[in-house]
Amino acid sequence: MNKYSWVWVLLLCFSVILNLLLASYVLINEGNSKILSILRSSDEENELSWTRRSAKEAEDVASISCSGDGRAFLDGILLTANHLEGANGGDPLPSCECNSCYYGADCSQFSPDCPADADSGDPIFLEPFWMKHAESSAVMVAGWHRMAYKFGYEHGTFISKELERLLRELHATVGNANTTGKFMVFGAGSTQLLNAAIYALSPQDPPSPTRILGSIPFYPLYKSQTDLFNSKNFEWEGDTSMWKNTSLPSEYNSSVNFIEFVTSPDNPDAELKEPVLLKGPSVKTIFDHAYYWPHYTAIPAPANEDLMIFTLSKLTGHASSRFGWALIKDQEVYERFLNYMTLNSFGVSRDSQLRTLKLLKVVLGTGKELFEFGHRTTRTRWESLNKVLSASKRLSLQKLIPRYCKYFQNVTVPSPAYAWVKCEKEEDENCYEALLRDGGIIGRHGSNFHAENRYVRLSLIKSQDDFDWLLKRMTALVSQEQVREGYGGKTI
Repeated sequence: MNKYSWVWVLLLCFSVILNLLLASYVLINEGNSKILSILRSSDEENELSWTRRSAKEAEDVASISCSGDGRAFLDGILLTANHLEGANGGDPLPSCECNSCYYGADCSQFSPDCPADADSGDPIFLEPFWMKHAESSAVMVAGWHRMAYKFGYEHGTFISKELERLLRELHATVGNANTTGKFMVFGAGSTQLLNAAIYALSPQDPPSPTRILGSIPFYPLYKSQTDLFNSKNFEWEGDTSMWKNTSLPSEYNSSVNFIEFVTSPDNPDAELKEPVLLKGPSVKTIFDHAYYWPHYTAIPAPANEDLMIFTLSKLTGHASSRFGWALIKDQEVYERFLNYMTLNSFGVSRDSQLRTLKLLKVVLGTGKELFEFGHRTTRTRWESLNKVLSASKRLSLQKLIPRYCKYFQNVTVPSPAYAWVKCEKEEDENCYEALLRDGGIIGRHGSNFHAENRYVRLSLIKSQDDFDWLLKRMTALVSQEQVREGYGGKTI
């Protein structure tokens, strides 16, 4: 072998070794990249692990159909039956909570002897809207979310400023309240705010207690809550009409203060109400606008009173979240409100405020969808019940008229939350006992609203199952009346 042959051999060996090294480098780098990618994926999975587990838990419970006649909830009672266990033999899932008259593990059985329960004001009629918007309305909360008493460290407050901003935006969008120049206070539903308002408006250590009034029929909590607190500064007086156009001696008038509750629309009869008492320095008014939303009434103009109270329960249907708010013009009254809230509950649950914030984003982000759905549902129910009772000589409904609604920009037909049913016959002094109970219908007696018992309030805002059964019971009741009395008028 000559000297050049050795050179070629050495070059070949060097080339082979170099290629092996390069190949090893590429393989090692690719392996490292895959390892890094796996590690990154693992880190990301670890970072999202608690939300994924929480989301899966919520999805598993939401997927329980309960035959469409009930619901399962994350905080429901757990059952260990095999058909209720989690996927792949996981943790047991909550049991179904059935609608009225339905029973069984999956709510698939119906009790035909069950009465139609139209007593409560649970606004479940809006549930289909929120099921449609399940993703955008869901709330995922870390275990360490808002553990402190107040928001922020530098300027601690009991209310979420972002939630306050959204509430003001909502009122401006709907046009049902003027929030300009008004303070805002949050409460545990309107319930807490009602007595806070009485406290804030009542003089301290007056020569005689401030007299609290309401116009019959009125929401019973006004009286019962005032009586419960049994304050030396205020007491329940009764029906506002007793003081209408009453002339008091000036020396007596100056020592007596009045607070009038005005519910508009009214609960139970859905009338848009105005104050009865004459205005003056000794007369204050609390406007309860729980139902002043387009799904229950036409909005003729923005409310602009000095003290107005609203509640989430009748806006979005989330009664269990216990959230309400007050709009207050006078700063001194506002500061007394804050003092009451601090001493009474140290503010409102941050969890409730977060959920409300999330819900309002959906309401504002979906245009008029919530109010169109709500109005369509309540209007249809009112029209259906009205049609049935129009064939009765013994029962009647309150008279409501179409009104122009600035929000919908047209004349809207009535869509009340409640039917205020009256027994027309003189002998039916107790409408519920004389007629509705035997017809398998549960309602709320007129005396609960300090009206005559020939009136009964029936809720139109419960679940569709509840309303369908109410309508069927009422149809049967009116048909029986026609048969008994030989009434040959309209047919149903």
